[in-house]
Amino acid sequence: MQFLHTMLRVSDLDGALAFYCDGLGLVETRRYENEKGRFSLIFLAAPADVERAKTDQAPLIELTYNWPAEDGTTETLTGGRNFGHLAYRVEDIYATCAHLQSQGITILRPPRDGHMAFVRSPDGASVELLQTGENLAPQEPWASMENTGEW
Repeated sequence: MQFLHTMLRVSDLDGALAFYCDGLGLVETRRYENEKGRFSLIFLAAPADVERAKTDQAPLIELTYNWPAEDGTTETLTGGRNFGHLAYRVEDIYATCAHLQSQGITILRPPRDGHMAFVRSPDGASVELLQTGENLAPQEPWASMENTGEW
């Protein structure tokens, strides 16, 4: 058995791509547009997984965007917490969180311990960030920052 991908429905494709690509640094590896079915599939990989994703089509995040109906209405997405979360290992958790914060993303569970943080995508998917290797030494403003919301 081999893990292939996790599919996430998104209601705002541009916002989702800004979060996952510009914020988290994922890379789009392929895209499928289906005019008859009125949907797009966008496959994203972590930078260290891009080559493997291109050859094996894994491991990936599949963003599914259902186009607005002919009358302009869009699907309302609910839930998110029942999904659980995505998890990514990062080189510098403080720098990653600072970068996300600079893009207007709220750090829900700050990396007070230099090891773990949680953020939420525009469509409510919880994303865990884990420090590569040993925990970083506690650092402000993270060490004294309170949790916000849920993850």
